Amino acid sequence: MDPITLPALDRGLPLKLRVTAPATGTELPIVLISHGGGASRYIPSRIGYQPLVDFYAARGFAVVQPTHLSSRSDGLGLRQDLPGWSLFWRSRIDDFKQILDQSEAIEVQAPIVAGRLDWSRVAIVGHSAGGNTASILLGARGTDPATGEEIDLREPRISAGVLLASTGTAEGLSAPIRQRFPELAADFSHMTTRTLVVYGDQDGDPRETTRGASWHAEPYHLSPGADALVTLPGAKHFLGGVMGYDLAESDDDDPDRLAVTQAVSWAYLRSALNDGDPAWAKVTAALTDHGGTLANIETK
Repeated sequence: MDPITLPALDRGLPLKLRVTAPATGTELPIVLISHGGGASRYIPSRIGYQPLVDFYAARGFAVVQPTHLSSRSDGLGLRQDLPGWSLFWRSRIDDFKQILDQSEAIEVQAPIVAGRLDWSRVAIVGHSAGGNTASILLGARGTDPATGEEIDLREPRISAGVLLASTGTAEGLSAPIRQRFPELAADFSHMTTRTLVVYGDQDGDPRETTRGASWHAEPYHLSPGADALVTLPGAKHFLGGVMGYDLAESDDDDPDRLAVTQAVSWAYLRSALNDGDPAWAKVTAALTDHGGTLANIETK
């Protein structure tokens, strides 16, 4: 179902969404996806991340994707003199709060799923900058770019999350990135919501971080809620190709690696949103027994 449009509110422009769901079934748990950035004009938007969206929807989730103001699709490409440019950090967070506040309006525009979505079971997946957005909603304390003050924007209606190649602490940012994006500073000690962190051990662009690939694992090591870490040997920022199929800008286009990213993120959320569900235990056991070269799994 695309596009679904919610009113502008404080963001100044209408919020466009894409909803992807199984054709049948009721009480479908929901996965929200926060996109990252990148060179592409369209993939970092509600129409991207199809390798994840297709996988989740084919296995029982309804997936809701907003186009954040940082995207250059949907005719955005907003001016550099606008407040919040270019990451539109606070607007990204508010996009998901609006989605949860206006769930009835979403179902009115998507009658094929009306009454079939379970808004009491909601998780979020964020990639790259979207991982920062997701971590704030999961309880990490953010930094108001206008005042520099730490703020709590945790969303209690989100009960689980997955951070894919997410940002770490401000101390690990390179000086130019820290100066340009002070809002990326996050305090993970307050992130108490159950969370999986996935990163590649070759994802350490020195233009972004001074700590190498391990910077992307900091949300796991520094938060009480992140209880699982998946390290993908040889993986870079795109984790096998999460943003799109055969994406020319991808630094990591590997079907096996993508399959692991899909499986571990889906299984983690399935078990997190369904008490007693064995998906996570089965996937981790399978990778431990047979996939040692593809993934290393740590839990706490």
